[in-house]
Amino acid sequence: QVQLVESGGGLVQAGGSLRLSCAASGRTSSSVAMGWFRQAPGKERNFVAAISWRGGSTLYADSVKGRFTISRDNAKNTVYLQMNSLKPEDTAVYYCAADRDGGSSDGRDYDYWGQGTQVTVSS
Repeated sequence: QVQLVESGGGLVQAGGSLRLSCAASGRTSSSVAMGWFRQAPGKERNFVAAISWRGGSTLYADSVKGRFTISRDNAKNTVYLQMNSLKPEDTAVYYCAADRDGGSSDGRDYDYWGQGTQVTVSS
């Protein structure tokens, strides 16, 4: 089992930045690929970014490329999502997820999910 807890969400003006954190615990928390997804009200959950368990491989949704950066610190069992140049359309609940395999952009591949953290970007 892997437990995930997100933090760092909040209200920010357009053009601003936030850094989300996802603390993982459990016996295999440092050997899983990690991903970030988001879900806006009334919309489906969408992929944002993913990182391999060693951190050597990353994947981003086109909508966040060049603005968001995913990273991880396995010594702290924590994954981060640095979000810059935020836009109102980035407003959503952001979820981190763990994948015991290689990680992907498909949420169905992920085995564990956090409770989410709200990000609101005002115009």
